[in-house]
Amino acid sequence: MSKMPKKFGKKEKDLSAKILKILSQNANKPFNYKQVAAILDLDDTKSRNEIIKDLKILASQKKVIETEPGKYLVKAMSQDYFEGTIDMTTRKTAYFICEEFEEDVFIPTNNLNHALDKDKVKVYVYNRRKGKRPEAEVIEVLERAKSEFVGVIDIQKNFAFVSTANAKMYTDIFIPKDKIGEAEHGDVVIAKIEDWPKKADSPFGTIIKVLGKPGEHDTEIHAILAEYGLPYDFPIEVEVYAQKIDTSIQESEIANRRDMRQTLTYTIDPKDAKDFDDALSFKKLDNGNYEIGVHIADVSYYLKEGTILDDEAFNRGTSVYLVDRVVPMLPEVLSNFACSLRPNEEKYTFSAIFEINEKAQVINQWFGRTVIYSDQRFAYEEAQQIIETKGNVIPAEISITGKEYIVGPELVEATLKLDELAKILRRGRMNNGAISFDKVEVKFNLNENAEPIGVYFKQSKDANHLIEEFMLLANRKVAEYIGKQKKTFVYRIHDEPNEDKLFAMQALISKFGYKIDLRDKKDISKSLNQLLEDVVGKKEQNLIDTLTIRTMSKAKYSTENIGHYGLAFDYYSHFTSPIRRYPDVMVHRLLQFYLDGGKSVSAELYEEKCVHSSNMEGLATNAERDSIKYMQVKYMQDHKDQEFLGVISGVTEWGIYVEIIENKCEGMVRIREIKDDYYTFDDKQYALVGEISKNLLQLGDEVYVKVKTADLVKKQLDFHFLRKN
Repeated sequence: MSKMPKKFGKKEKDLSAKILKILSQNANKPFNYKQVAAILDLDDTKSRNEIIKDLKILASQKKVIETEPGKYLVKAMSQDYFEGTIDMTTRKTAYFICEEFEEDVFIPTNNLNHALDKDKVKVYVYNRRKGKRPEAEVIEVLERAKSEFVGVIDIQKNFAFVSTANAKMYTDIFIPKDKIGEAEHGDVVIAKIEDWPKKADSPFGTIIKVLGKPGEHDTEIHAILAEYGLPYDFPIEVEVYAQKIDTSIQESEIANRRDMRQTLTYTIDPKDAKDFDDALSFKKLDNGNYEIGVHIADVSYYLKEGTILDDEAFNRGTSVYLVDRVVPMLPEVLSNFACSLRPNEEKYTFSAIFEINEKAQVINQWFGRTVIYSDQRFAYEEAQQIIETKGNVIPAEISITGKEYIVGPELVEATLKLDELAKILRRGRMNNGAISFDKVEVKFNLNENAEPIGVYFKQSKDANHLIEEFMLLANRKVAEYIGKQKKTFVYRIHDEPNEDKLFAMQALISKFGYKIDLRDKKDISKSLNQLLEDVVGKKEQNLIDTLTIRTMSKAKYSTENIGHYGLAFDYYSHFTSPIRRYPDVMVHRLLQFYLDGGKSVSAELYEEKCVHSSNMEGLATNAERDSIKYMQVKYMQDHKDQEFLGVISGVTEWGIYVEIIENKCEGMVRIREIKDDYYTFDDKQYALVGEISKNLLQLGDEVYVKVKTADLVKKQLDFHFLRKN
């Protein structure tokens, strides 16, 4: 029997891809078949003959050049080579994402060559067989998406391994004995990959931080932040710099601003808010119109370009709102004090001031720096009380002071008129094709140890919509003002929904008796709004709200304006939250620069900043989502003996996902756990089908479940299936 190649237990399926990889990694050096065989660790005659044959085929295909007899060089800029990013699956395979391909290109496990999720790579794309979809092999990892990973350390006698809970991280990290540091067996740690030798199964790393013991609250929250590379504390030098900023209000600076201190001004925010980005002012004009000011914290006055504070804010990009804490973009001295528009304090602001008539039409507008004095702080619940009762009494049970109090008549009048105008603005948006996303938010009641003791749902009411509409107005008008001048600006853009996703959603919602009109853009918007209205209060509301959001493109920041589909605006930006979003700081700076007569700035420079801001927003969103999952799992740990009624929110070949109706916690029932029959997955019916009973478990069915396991580290719930309702 011929000797098997050392490296491959069976004949290599596509040796030419391996050869091309070697030649492209050494693009300036010609190789003969012996050198290629040595690198591939193939020393049997059959394999060497195969290499000779493949080299000649590659030369005939003009993929390599024979520089001298028997020596080959890869052809520069081969049309089979592409650069893009890796999208790992949870099955140790991946897809290559590149703008030059309409569909992502599949990469088998053995072709990953040490590439990890989101890495920037160079690949060779080939067709394995005619009529089959192309596949790719990673030739080179150009840039690691991340080098630091959160995991649990398993310490052996002379080495350790770190394994992560991330299903897309397909390898453990090997830690030599001298790189373990202070870590103890079973600790949650941050491991940094330092090297990945060619023939090693696992990358080599070092422990750079010990986060604590698995399952402990602070350990898991810090692990969530570390997983996405998000900071927790500010560097000491940044804190010191921030503390030294002069935050006093100076008469000399007031003289450079429009003085709005005598105009009725107030804030409406969540009751637990500490950073007040925005305030509204209200004044009746002699001509019967209204002057409404949208006043935004003038963060850019304190946050100077080129400082360590500005660098830190840009790197963070956004504040991160976890279930039990906020990780701010700016140090507390600015976010909660100097910049926060607190009641009964003078503040520097950047304002959009509108003259608006009874039909909520903008007659005039003005943008610029101002100084304001906030007369009142309302929580949303307090403003809602005024809107609902048309009265002036705030009862003790919703008052943020804990005591009943009377609101002045001018504040009641302002709130009711602003609500009236906001409703007209909202109707206009909806008629223009805006989508009404009022998704139910899951919130937790926490005890003093930040443990969840209850779940409640937050829904937007008129007071929320009031603030939302005037913030949208300011964002839109600022973007329109600069956009029509054709100058470089930071826009918030949102593309049209993905057609394939809409068709897939149509198939799913039809199980509940709903449909959407896919004829044109306006019909889609109208029918999506009708759908979102129809499901309010139904068991499937959260599922269909989520499905609808998933059909949408992701909103992002860009200097290239394509409009905002979801809001039905031709121009849109983010101007109203500079305490917690860096793009808003950029918008303030650019707006002032252009108001001062500045010429258009570099689009290329600002596009880079936009990409970074969008990326950081995505990481923050993932961290926020993980913290909610963590709290849901923690909450369900204390309810293991309880039966819950849930709705089937997903069906796969390995089981069903069930969302509990009373608390929106979602978990999995594995197919093997359903004992009343042998079930198989039917992708046409989107259901599990019992082989004997023909019983269906379909999307939207109500079922009773019980907690089987609640894994805090993996943030994962598994349910026992009890019965169908």
